[in-house]
Amino acid sequence: MDGDTEREAMIERAWHELLTTGMNAEELRARRIFQFLPGDPRCKICHAPFHGIGGGVVKALYGKRRSNLNPQLCNICERFAQEYQGGAEIDLSLLFADVRGSSTLAEQMTPTAFSKLINRFYNTATHVMVHTNALIDKIIGDQVAGMFVPGFAGPQHARQAIAAAKEILTATGHGAPDGPWISLGVGVHTGRAFVGAVGSSAGTTDITVLGDAPNTAARLSSSARVGEILISEAARSAAGLDTSGLERRALELKGKSEVVAVYVLTDYT
Repeated sequence: MDGDTEREAMIERAWHELLTTGMNAEELRARRIFQFLPGDPRCKICHAPFHGIGGGVVKALYGKRRSNLNPQLCNICERFAQEYQGGAEIDLSLLFADVRGSSTLAEQMTPTAFSKLINRFYNTATHVMVHTNALIDKIIGDQVAGMFVPGFAGPQHARQAIAAAKEILTATGHGAPDGPWISLGVGVHTGRAFVGAVGSSAGTTDITVLGDAPNTAARLSSSARVGEILISEAARSAAGLDTSGLERRALELKGKSEVVAVYVLTDYT
């Protein structure tokens, strides 16, 4: 095995260990503490808060602060991602939440009012994902995506993802008498994907998920109607979800050669 191949194998092992068994004991204890500290936004890996009282605590006690290169990572997680640029294939669950009718909303509201509404959605969704032990994959446009990996969400990551989907819809007013304050559709899928650090020519490093699994989850969220959680057969099976009374659909998703079977969840209790 030559030097490059040996290093690639070492990097893959490091990521596989992180994603399937989690951080070392000290980091895991810290992560559990971080989730209860105020101060959004947070590091997308360890959930260390960057602002407010929580940000001051983690900076003073753990030496964590927002990375100068990637505002979504703390300096310590950024260091890991830079040192071990690469990743590993793992089984995980993914949650994508999309705003419905965002173009119409933007047309009807002032730019400032629209930005406040979308920011409220981001904060609400990411708060739920942090407290359900997800890694925040993307916050972009009118969509939020989270990765539920075994090392952080545990072996029941599919169940965690479905629970988070319910909580996001509840927190945004779906199912409330007055209706939602922002209309969402959610997709949940379980599958195998590449998770790791990717770099840019500017020297920044980000954590992302690649492969068919995230594409499928994104298509499901795009196909969901307002207030619906579309759960793939793979996620249903992994979560052991009781499908009694649930609608079942066969969807033709863009980029998929075969129809995808999903279950439609609209009960958030």
